[in-house]
Amino acid sequence: MNRLLFVEDDPAIILGLQYTLEQEGYSVTVCKNALSAVQEARNAPYDLLLLDISLPDHDGFWIYQKIKAFCDTPVLFLTARDEEENIVKGLESGAEDYVTKPFHIRELLLRIKKILQRREGNSLLAYRGIQIDMDAGKVFLNGEETEFTALEYRILLTLILNHGKLITRELLLEQIWDSAGNFVNDNTLTVYIKRIRQKLGECNYIRTVKGSGYRLE
Repeated sequence: MNRLLFVEDDPAIILGLQYTLEQEGYSVTVCKNALSAVQEARNAPYDLLLLDISLPDHDGFWIYQKIKAFCDTPVLFLTARDEEENIVKGLESGAEDYVTKPFHIRELLLRIKKILQRREGNSLLAYRGIQIDMDAGKVFLNGEETEFTALEYRILLTLILNHGKLITRELLLEQIWDSAGNFVNDNTLTVYIKRIRQKLGECNYIRTVKGSGYRLE
């Protein structure tokens, strides 16, 4: 079981996110300020730190600098500050990723899974006849490499990492936006899904949930 240290001072966010993470099988320890977070990180090993940037005593960057002195646990920043300088500062400090508030919970869970998989040295993701080399960004179908565009790859990766779960069209559109930096409308998403299904062929396990989104079964 992966252990997460969650540092956040907003009671509403703590309540909802801690419950969701624990339902996903994570062990979650919550700290509401910077000093207690640093102490907790000294006392026990964690697989990932979820750090809010705005805290009552010190900010998340301060926490990360302190913790880096004695461990190399990966960090994902949670922040309402979406200004470019704060994002750059977080990534330059060595953080694995960041998510700005408000965020969709499935997007956050996807990012957590990707960080933990990289951390464990497991760059290969397999689902039935589909294999994805996440380090190389390549897709293999029954052992043979198949060409996917960057957007098709991002959609397929999202579905596989959440196989068996409903992924809404809204979340997939957000993933496309993140990947390309351009606006993609709902109709275009339908076209991408069609192309992915065609490329998957006999490995196509994507099911449409009418009015909601898609599920990889």
